[in-house]
Amino acid sequence: MALGENFLLESLESSDCVVEKPADLREVPPDHCDLAPQTLLHSLAHSLRKPGFELCRGGGERLDLHSGALECRVQSARTATLTGLLDVALGAFQHVFVHGRQGYSGRRMRSSELDYELPRELIAQHPPELRDASRLLVFRRDSGEIRHRMFRDLPGELAGELVVVNDTRVIPARLRLWRETGGAVELLLLERTEGALWEALARPSRKLRPGDRLEPSTSLHQTVELVAPLGGGRWRVRLEGEPAGETPLPPYIHEPLADPTRYQTVYADAAGSAAAPTAGLHFTDELLGRLDVERVTLHVGLDTFRPLTAATLEAHELHGERYRVAPEAWERIRAAERVLAVGTTSVRVLETVVRTGELEGRTTLFVTPGFDFKRVDALLTNFHLPRTTLLALVMAFAGIEETRELYRLAIAERYRFYSFGDAMLVL
Repeated sequence: MALGENFLLESLESSDCVVEKPADLREVPPDHCDLAPQTLLHSLAHSLRKPGFELCRGGGERLDLHSGALECRVQSARTATLTGLLDVALGAFQHVFVHGRQGYSGRRMRSSELDYELPRELIAQHPPELRDASRLLVFRRDSGEIRHRMFRDLPGELAGELVVVNDTRVIPARLRLWRETGGAVELLLLERTEGALWEALARPSRKLRPGDRLEPSTSLHQTVELVAPLGGGRWRVRLEGEPAGETPLPPYIHEPLADPTRYQTVYADAAGSAAAPTAGLHFTDELLGRLDVERVTLHVGLDTFRPLTAATLEAHELHGERYRVAPEAWERIRAAERVLAVGTTSVRVLETVVRTGELEGRTTLFVTPGFDFKRVDALLTNFHLPRTTLLALVMAFAGIEETRELYRLAIAERYRFYSFGDAMLVL
């Protein structure tokens, strides 16, 4: 289903953190497997022909998100306005007469509503030469104004917000191993559970058996013992010593990473993540010095990059991810006039603590459209994979239709997507 197609109006999400990867380590479908282009209709917006709900070329021609339309680059000024996107009366009308009458209510939304079509060449295969040289799409919810900036311009777009980052550090969690019978196995360590025991994803998984010993394919990796299957390709495994594998890049990145530190934020500290909180990859030390910054920790695990496989968000299960906030950090965050959360992981930490009062633990907070944000006033995030909890969280914060329009604009303007891609600031 193309992004913005008529929908059953039944639910939406967002997992916690940061990076975007399928849990079963599958590849992103190649171009020839993508769904066919379709006209993008937006119920009320389409019927009213609201200019703010469409991208237009000269003469008012509709620009839909299919390959033909994208061949005609949008000719727009560097500052644009999505007229009426945040019109209060229209939003209320949609909520009551569109969403309400068709059964839309938070997590009952269909997972297919998180689909969209993306040209394969827009999937960033490597980071920019300079961290802060990525592009920044700025969207102001109160006015609908859109600005196209560079990430180094971030301080000039803010108004004194306390910037909250996730300081987790990615571990060398990808292990290439061999079964005793000679078959190759790839493990992604997700989380240490106790002592030498870890939860991991295995590919392929169906031929593995408890008690199997997987031998390393290189001298850098370690022998792993399979303890018990956990379902969905997950295993409890025993690993002696600290992980000594490879940087666990997303499966849609096919080019080798020359410098592994580029998949770490410059402020990474607490080791424990299976993936990077990618919204923070754009920051430099110099840029951080121009901002008021506070830190939280959430270790990225299965919840963040596990795709939505159920028909509705309501049926999607979260396993929980570990987080921690220092008491003095929370006091600053709690007292701040406005808070900018860097990445979906930071959002989940802040909105968990403000509700529970617990500064350390596991969060299973599932943020879907209709969510009441109590401590996050602004969001800095990358462009996410379709049908993920991350995209659902962005829709919950920015608005469903607004997010769809922003993604269409980003595609038309040739922004780079996913982990090494460009960023979006929602104020």
